[in-house]
Amino acid sequence: MFISNAYAQGAPAAGGAESLLSFAPLVLMFVVLYFIMIRPQMKKQKEHKAMIEALAKGDEVVIAGGVIGRIAKIGESFVHVEVANGVELQVQRPSIIQVLPKGTFK
Repeated sequence: MFISNAYAQGAPAAGGAESLLSFAPLVLMFVVLYFIMIRPQMKKQKEHKAMIEALAKGDEVVIAGGVIGRIAKIGESFVHVEVANGVELQVQRPSIIQVLPKGTFK
């Protein structure tokens, strides 16, 4: 009288569409992360590499410490930057941040 009847329940339906839909926010997050962070960084690295390969003697550059100078000698992996008359710094090529317009360094 006071106890209700208990009936067996059928197996739950396979949730294939539900499981794929639950991964959608995660996939969307990785796509947004790629376009906002990874892709611009790769583009910037490619531009820096092209700038480093195009260096020539006499170019006026800024090195990583903020020092401005003129390229005196170029080696395969090192560059001699003249920062004053008779004063040269030997730096690695990747430490060159920017190539300045001609006439900036006097």
